[in-house]
Amino acid sequence: MKKILIFLFSLLALGAQAQQQIPLNEKRHVDSLENVLKRGNTDSARALASFMLVEYWKFKDTTKSKAFWLKGKQLAGTSPYLRALSYFYEGQYYFNWDTGKASAAFTKAQKALAAFHTPEAYSKQAAAWYNYALMNRDKGYEFITRITMEKVLPYAEKSGDKIMIAHFYTQLSTILMNNYQFAKAADYNNKAIALLEKNVNGSTNLLFAYLNGVSISCYSNKPAEAKILLAKAAELIKPFPGSLNYTLYYYNEALYFTTIESYTQAIASADKGIALAKRYNQKQMLQGFLFRKYDALVRLKKYPQALNILHGIMKDGTLLTSENDRAMLYGELAKTNKLTGNYRDAYEWQNKHLQLTDSMHNKQMEFKINELETKYRSAENQKKIIQLQDKNKQAELSAKNEKLFNWLLGLGCLALLVILAMVILNARNSHKLSIQKEINYRQQLLELEQKQQLRIAKAMLDGEENERERVARDLHDGLGGMLAGVKIGLSGLTSAKDKFVQDKDLFRIIGQLDTSVTELRRIARNLLPETLLKFGLEVALKDLSEFYMRDGLHIDFQSFQIEKNIAISIQLNIYRIVQELLSNAIKHARAKNILVQCSQNDSVFFITVEDDGTGFDTSVLENRKGMGLDNLKNRVSYLNGKFELRSVINEGTTINIELNTNADV
Repeated sequence: MKKILIFLFSLLALGAQAQQQIPLNEKRHVDSLENVLKRGNTDSARALASFMLVEYWKFKDTTKSKAFWLKGKQLAGTSPYLRALSYFYEGQYYFNWDTGKASAAFTKAQKALAAFHTPEAYSKQAAAWYNYALMNRDKGYEFITRITMEKVLPYAEKSGDKIMIAHFYTQLSTILMNNYQFAKAADYNNKAIALLEKNVNGSTNLLFAYLNGVSISCYSNKPAEAKILLAKAAELIKPFPGSLNYTLYYYNEALYFTTIESYTQAIASADKGIALAKRYNQKQMLQGFLFRKYDALVRLKKYPQALNILHGIMKDGTLLTSENDRAMLYGELAKTNKLTGNYRDAYEWQNKHLQLTDSMHNKQMEFKINELETKYRSAENQKKIIQLQDKNKQAELSAKNEKLFNWLLGLGCLALLVILAMVILNARNSHKLSIQKEINYRQQLLELEQKQQLRIAKAMLDGEENERERVARDLHDGLGGMLAGVKIGLSGLTSAKDKFVQDKDLFRIIGQLDTSVTELRRIARNLLPETLLKFGLEVALKDLSEFYMRDGLHIDFQSFQIEKNIAISIQLNIYRIVQELLSNAIKHARAKNILVQCSQNDSVFFITVEDDGTGFDTSVLENRKGMGLDNLKNRVSYLNGKFELRSVINEGTTINIELNTNADV
């Protein structure tokens, strides 16, 4: 059964990858995505929801999967990132039934996503590369392993997504298991389980890691370890009886029962899996379950039933495209017919098996012979090359002897020429040295000037913040208190003296005082964000976004992994940058929707502000200043950051900023 096991390994790898994004609680997942699709505030959010539904329906209903892909593509509009994602989900749509188109789509996704440097883009790059490798699995496990090690894992690690890293550890362990490297496979799978149990307990990826561990333990003949992992997987999937992931669970349950020689239970588990695989149109998994059932029936000596299963597999034809799989099927048919006493059919199938294996062997021999012939020809050519080199050396030696006399005669003249050349060379070197010194001096001056400009910018920013703080406190504590006192005094007149109770002008003045105090507090708040000092950067940015919202303007603030231990001076600069970006979008863009995303990955802080406003021609910024961008770029430079602006007229503006929170400020 060794060849059968190799086939079943590949089924397991494909099954796990194909279902990687389907949550255990499928109903809640689908309901939430459909709710976003109906009530989403932006086309971007609705496009992302549509794309995720493509992946959910790709096994259950390809018609729905295609409809959601086209809907997401339409909602993506001209957004470069969403258009790049549309290629990725085009590959997901074709994943289960057209590997050629899926491979081409994943290739387009890789190229398009390479322009983006965000955690989400890196995550999708990793998935696109791995799916591309699976679509080209006919190139062998060495190809899939190389893509996983050189492309997939590096992109997953750049994304910072520990769940994704663990997922691809599981995939790598599956590849190693398929090549009978069970110890290494177990190591990577245990790493994945440790990461997932620590960071998110109860995910689909953890279920796959448990089930992958079951397979590794069974093929390593460690049923006790397999039983523990199978129990954990059962507990994890139990609350979700309608989950698509039950096919993979039943497969490993059948494998476990086969390992402990409980063949009747193995058949029962295989039958459950067969029903689900047919329902979800999982052809490869269906063949895996049929082989599990066939193996159990043979071990129970129910040879006629086992033979019927093999004939059904032959009739289906899924496995007949590969020579290795056909050879394995012919061998099993020969063996099973022999066990039933049907020696004539056994003889015929054995002949087919031998003919096919001989053909495969002959191809391998032909390849080896061609390889040896190529090596022989290379050796003969090398001999000829050596002979020609020897002749050339002899000719060179004769020419050298003839030239030696001429060299001796010209030696005197040459010596004079050498001396003259050295004088000239020395003069040129001196000249070059003086030029290089001048260049170094100018470079030092330039570096000093840049440092001075940085110090001036720091002093200006610090002075600006100090002056903001002083003015804010003077307004709030001084003028604000005085205005509040005047209001209290006027309010007292209305209650103490009856003649002022009906005085409308007095009440109008009190109302104007209220408006003035409110405006004063707004100005003081802009000058000194007390929310930042009291509650931290994330709360302050959310409060700032809500402060700017009004009728006709919606601001969607999203934050990811913002740390609270950022230096207060850096937090204040980040706050000012977001404040300036929002102010520009409101003042100039006339936008109806603004998306603000802030995230942190170690010491790098990402800011993205996207609006659906009027946009503008970015070339005008090269010749004139505008929209406060100079002050904004000073703050970005102050934090050793990067600034990127993209704008399209009548479509909106997107600004991406990367900042270094470890900058020396």
